[in-house]
Amino acid sequence: MSHYAAPRVAVVVVSYNTRDLLRQCLQSVTTAELPTQVVVVDNASRDGSAEMVRREFPHVDLIVNRENRGFAAATNQGLRHALTPRTPLWSLADATDAAAEAEQPCYLLLLNPDACLRAGALQAMVEFMDAHPRVGCVGARLLYPDGRPQPAAWRFPTLWMTLFDLFPPRGPLLGRLYFSPLNGRYREEGGREPFPIDHPLGAAMLIRRTTLEEVGLFDEGYWMYAEEVDWCYRCRQAGWAIWQVPQAEVIHVAGASARQFRAQSFEALHRSRMRFFRKHYGERAWRRHARVIRAGMLWSTLATWTGWLRRRRASDEIRARLWSYGRVLRLTYEA
Repeated sequence: MSHYAAPRVAVVVVSYNTRDLLRQCLQSVTTAELPTQVVVVDNASRDGSAEMVRREFPHVDLIVNRENRGFAAATNQGLRHALTPRTPLWSLADATDAAAEAEQPCYLLLLNPDACLRAGALQAMVEFMDAHPRVGCVGARLLYPDGRPQPAAWRFPTLWMTLFDLFPPRGPLLGRLYFSPLNGRYREEGGREPFPIDHPLGAAMLIRRTTLEEVGLFDEGYWMYAEEVDWCYRCRQAGWAIWQVPQAEVIHVAGASARQFRAQSFEALHRSRMRFFRKHYGERAWRRHARVIRAGMLWSTLATWTGWLRRRRASDEIRARLWSYGRVLRLTYEA
């Protein structure tokens, strides 16, 4: 019986109108040191992304959606594809359980199209996971293209974090609180030793296949944002640990897809956060969170009108912002 060579890692990339960044991302993956299977899910891009992948990366498994299904749903498409045995089913009919399992990757790397692996990054994450069998997911150290560190390790959302986001502290003393553990930050600067975290930023996270099978796929109720936070919360609830591996460095542009529709992204962000609070913290916590969001939208509306009166912002921007604040305000009254 012949079998295809099983990849150690399957890389899943969900892309939306990020052709040039996607090219760089895939180039960084193809130079990785480990046998990898690469799956790109194109969420109805209009910039020729799918054609570029077919032409320049023929070895990549490409899934093209006719409509933008959202990040969580598209990620699940990629994960299901990666976990489908590559040997024809008739060849596996008489295979042992061990042989069938060998057809699947040990790990799955979720990588944003605006992220590029630095040399040795994937190897560092895999080696750490190999050495720590109760770690279900690891994140990488993220860097902006100019080399500046990017916050990549986070605590689970709290009401304090919502307050800091909507009412950021001002001044040199209070400003430090914004980057403190009170606002969900871990101290990442300069350290090279791996450390446990609540969740990584979803731009680059390596998941153990057996953990995914136990925890389940992403919640498709999140259209965009917080889907990785929700999955990591469920992962921790199931008893798996989550760590950051600073030796694994990834360049991340940040927000390449979201910038294409800022108003919708702003609404999606708050819709996802509210979904997380209600799902995991309960109705009372959700209502407290909703009241803070309500106050934040009213404050932002007032600040926007003040900026317009002082002629600091263009009328088109004013309308877009007010529309966004109104949409989010409406969310806080949904049953």
